[in-house]
Amino acid sequence: MAELTRETRPADARIRMTRALLASGFALALAALPAHGQGAADHEELEQHIIEIAQRVIPSVVYIEAIVKVNDRRNQVTGSGVILSADGLVITNQHVVEKAEKVEVVVPGRKQKHRAKILGTDKQTDIALLRLSPDSALPAAHFGSANELRVGQWVLAVGNPYGLDGTVSLGIVSAKGRNLEIPDLLNDFIQTDAMIDRGSSGGPLVDLEGRVVGINSRGQGRGIGFTIPIDTALEVVAAIQKGGIERGWLGVSLQPLDRDLAVYFGLGDATGVVVNSVSAKSPAERAGLRPGDVVTHFGDRTVEAEKDEDIGTFQRLVAGSHPGQKVELAILRDGKRRTLEIEIGSQPKVEPEEEETEVGFHVQEITENLFRAERLTSRHGAYISFVERGSPASEAGLLPGDVVERIERRDVENLADFRKAMAEAESRASFLVTARRGEETKFILVKRGARPSAPGDADEPAGEAAHGPEDTK
Repeated sequence: MAELTRETRPADARIRMTRALLASGFALALAALPAHGQGAADHEELEQHIIEIAQRVIPSVVYIEAIVKVNDRRNQVTGSGVILSADGLVITNQHVVEKAEKVEVVVPGRKQKHRAKILGTDKQTDIALLRLSPDSALPAAHFGSANELRVGQWVLAVGNPYGLDGTVSLGIVSAKGRNLEIPDLLNDFIQTDAMIDRGSSGGPLVDLEGRVVGINSRGQGRGIGFTIPIDTALEVVAAIQKGGIERGWLGVSLQPLDRDLAVYFGLGDATGVVVNSVSAKSPAERAGLRPGDVVTHFGDRTVEAEKDEDIGTFQRLVAGSHPGQKVELAILRDGKRRTLEIEIGSQPKVEPEEEETEVGFHVQEITENLFRAERLTSRHGAYISFVERGSPASEAGLLPGDVVERIERRDVENLADFRKAMAEAESRASFLVTARRGEETKFILVKRGARPSAPGDADEPAGEAAHGPEDTK
């Protein structure tokens, strides 16, 4: 397998001139100059350079079609990807292939579709790694570093918006280190005004030396796009290839320490994050952290968070620590400064496994995240995430949000128990489900019967999946 490396070629005279034009701010002025004299020549030189960069990058940007199953419907999702290696590694967004049953990739200049295998995904960075099996070498992209990007620098976004292959847009780096208020997302994004429309997700952001500096993730209105730094993406790819991603974990929920709270608590100019809750048996609980504590320092790093989106910076500090590593936390408790030593834990599973039943309901394992998000009273059981309308489960009265605790005489502590219990009940015409609904226990008799047909049950895709406004598949 080809080794992934960043390109470090020295800039030629044309690139040096392009940098000088952009840095001096004359590039936009050149566009308005009359078509004669030195200004016109410089403009044509810059324009030709951008054309050459686009022509160099487009062959490495693939078109992706995924058939995903969302509850009881199959939908087609499209996106883009970047060829990482000549032997068939492709990087794209996790949200492009999430819950995909089938993924096909079209390489520019090659008519046949390639069936892709998903080697791994990471929801917290929105990165996925695919494997193709090409008949011949693929044109791999060249990679740079987002660390070298500067605000105002010109960049190209390449992708397949709305299925239009090889689309290139030109813009600038609008900002770096952007945090988005999306649960569990750890990225500090590059913001750009180069267009990132539906179908461009997974495509590259490229500097004017032709190096990939980011993986485009999502757009939020015209002229506002967010890109994953390529350094983050390649770190995730390396972890997937080694067998998995391990991140640090404290076991707390947080809110920002805004100025009003700081004044109310009498904390003066202190900055930090406020601990809302502490998970049982977590590293935070063992270290003695309590709700109401204000974390002001993580090791030698000052913690600052005045808005919800600022919490992402602290979360990345924790996630980037090694499990087993010991870190000193400086906190404020009742206005007094204290220091706690905490041993970083290993982050629990973020994405729960899911199981679909033949009687019309799906369940998920109860992860730490699911337990918190749904405010469950127990971590035991299997969480019902979906009930198909008109199915035996629906007719019996099962509801999304119920927690299965028992099937017939078998207790259900986790997803493995649920699978065994359902296998044992397979031969029964009806079976009893004991479920927890809030503070109540429900006894629900599920009677097997003819499963009603419903839109989307066919193998053919029913149309594009419905996603939130931040998604740009």
